[in-house]
Amino acid sequence: MTSVFIVDDHPIVVEGLKSVIEKLDGLHISGVAYNAVDTINLLKTVATDVLLLDINLPDISGIDLCKKVRNQFPHIRILGISTFSERSYISRMIAHGAMGYLIKSASAEEISAAVTTIMQGKLYMSLDLEHLLRPSPVIQSGILPNLTKREKEVLQHISEGLTNVQIAEKLFVSPSTIDTHRKNMITKLEVSNTAALIRFAIEHGLIN
Repeated sequence: MTSVFIVDDHPIVVEGLKSVIEKLDGLHISGVAYNAVDTINLLKTVATDVLLLDINLPDISGIDLCKKVRNQFPHIRILGISTFSERSYISRMIAHGAMGYLIKSASAEEISAAVTTIMQGKLYMSLDLEHLLRPSPVIQSGILPNLTKREKEVLQHISEGLTNVQIAEKLFVSPSTIDTHRKNMITKLEVSNTAALIRFAIEHGLIN
């Protein structure tokens, strides 16, 4: 039996995932948590093979929690779970040890396939991420456009999983200003979306 631990701050999502997983052969629920602190505490007391980890949590981001879990419980395989619109942070989570991700509306068959895949040590992707792996023309040219100091600051916060609103509060500007910086960087670096922007930034040392 493979034990699965669910981390999501929405009870309805947790109950939905539990209901599906409990009906699957070979899987059982080892526990659930609604925030990062409870997750770390509970993982110390229950045997867990797979962690289904939400990207957005109330205390710290799923990206940061992913790093903590990988450091403290290296045997646990991590699957990020997200809505379609949050997929832009997936590459960052994978960079910190997750083995793939699922959309929250995934079918029972897909959940089973995802768990089986990562338990075999392979990466599982719920969506087609081919566009993230395609080299950008900027990479091929070998010339990196200059980012402004503010753009680099915004990029760092984006990579940490912060939303436009959260970044705007930190920098004392409007969310629309942050969105403009985001779009400008996507254009400058000739990438297709925020996920590709983060991946590009990681590979080229633009963020810490």
